[in-house]
Amino acid sequence: MTAAASRGRGGHGLTGDLGDGTYRNPVLAADWSDPDVLRVGEDYYLTASSFGRAPGLPLLHSRDLVNWSLVGHALARLEPAAAFASPRHDRGVWAPSLRHHDGRFWIFWGDPDHGVQQVNAASIRGPWTAPHLVKAGRGLIDACPLWDEESGEAYLVHALAKSRAGVNNRLVGHRMSPDGTKVLDEGRVLVDGDQIPGWFTLEGPKAYLHDGRFWILAPAGGVATGWQGAFRSRSFFGPYEERIVLAQGDTDVNGPHQGGWVRTPGGEDWFLHFQQTGAHGRVVHLQPMRWGADGWPVLGDDGAPVRVHRKPDLPEQPAARPAVDDTFPGGRFGRQWQWTANPDEGWASHHAGDGLRLGCVRGERLDDLRSVPHVLTQRLPAGARAVEVELRLDAAAPGARAGLVVLGDAYAWIGLERAPDGTSRLVHRFAPAGADAERDAAPSVPLVGDRALLRIEVTADARCRFSYTADGAAGPVRLGPEFAATPWRWVGALLGLFAGAPTGAGHAGTAVFSAFRVTSA
Repeated sequence: MTAAASRGRGGHGLTGDLGDGTYRNPVLAADWSDPDVLRVGEDYYLTASSFGRAPGLPLLHSRDLVNWSLVGHALARLEPAAAFASPRHDRGVWAPSLRHHDGRFWIFWGDPDHGVQQVNAASIRGPWTAPHLVKAGRGLIDACPLWDEESGEAYLVHALAKSRAGVNNRLVGHRMSPDGTKVLDEGRVLVDGDQIPGWFTLEGPKAYLHDGRFWILAPAGGVATGWQGAFRSRSFFGPYEERIVLAQGDTDVNGPHQGGWVRTPGGEDWFLHFQQTGAHGRVVHLQPMRWGADGWPVLGDDGAPVRVHRKPDLPEQPAARPAVDDTFPGGRFGRQWQWTANPDEGWASHHAGDGLRLGCVRGERLDDLRSVPHVLTQRLPAGARAVEVELRLDAAAPGARAGLVVLGDAYAWIGLERAPDGTSRLVHRFAPAGADAERDAAPSVPLVGDRALLRIEVTADARCRFSYTADGAAGPVRLGPEFAATPWRWVGALLGLFAGAPTGAGHAGTAVFSAFRVTSA
């Protein structure tokens, strides 16, 4: 393989697979926050936080822990439904845990405003059960079940969010009914981080049984600055010893934060965790793992994260990453897309041809896309260099609009808007962080016709330059200043498509998007 071909497959491009028996981190170069991983037979599965987007609980599949594809979601709609009828970007599904028990897949998570919930299914592709509330309460986050197959006992561990519970830096444990439906006691503190010198913001526990001990792998020290800890005890309820098993050290991998342990059929151990990277969110790294002579796990290169390493000793797989491009066949969008709230009828419609047909939903807050529920989003992948989509505005109602947005705590979009005289205009607008309404980023441009190719050029540090090509005109034409993509509180920046119209516009019509493409480095 040539050097150029290797670069095309590796790093932030198509996949972390370098094509020569090694991989480069991150293996998932996009915002797959709080990953947990599971092996069943020869297949590996991963889920991640989805917060307030729907569908939630993404499900990824791999055969080698390096090349991953998105195969579905476990949560069609968030519950309670009324709480997620409008965007809740920092709420909803926090830090899920994925397990296989009694012939079924199980996912537990903590909703910080409602409590610990779970879904389960006989197959990873579903159908999944409706969400079941295992333990109600505010501030219960990062839940993980543990079934002791020898004793028949079941347990649950979770962390606490100070914003709701009033305290954090503690891991709480319960006995749980073996059917995973309820906790059987009031719970007790398993680990109090306040009692460990230098430890703070202990969270994200993953519970395991290994070598006759109960183990909890959990990060502390803050998302961007912390470390990965390990705790062990002869009893689930403690007392626990602790050790830091992965920290940034002299590397450029800040964090490194929360993840899960998996063992291959050949007995190799690996650990997947995330790294906070700003606008690109929480990207996923793969670390080698072994058990030291003293019985403690050793992650990475003697406790420091690796950037390049030999791949797991598993059958060679074709290069793959979760899909980003979409031609919207029959009006259907791919698995990579999520709404910013529980969807309603009429937001998107199926039809005989290609292209995504979005209804221009009427709403009062079209001047703040952060509060609009009918924005269809996907993750902004690291390594993206250009984003393009074709748009045709069919809506005739004055003020109807549609476009391509880079959505975060601040956002900017480019698209088409129907003027009062019935013509189409090319517009570019933005909203700074904290602002409650959009501003024009550039003067609007009158168009001949109702279609345009929209384009965003993206730099390595997620700075975005907007341009367009209109019917019958040379292009692309740059519009407006450069925009720096920003994350949300817990979420990386999103790419989004939307259509809308002012309240009272009557039947506002539709907008059709086609040929969505992301070009990577």
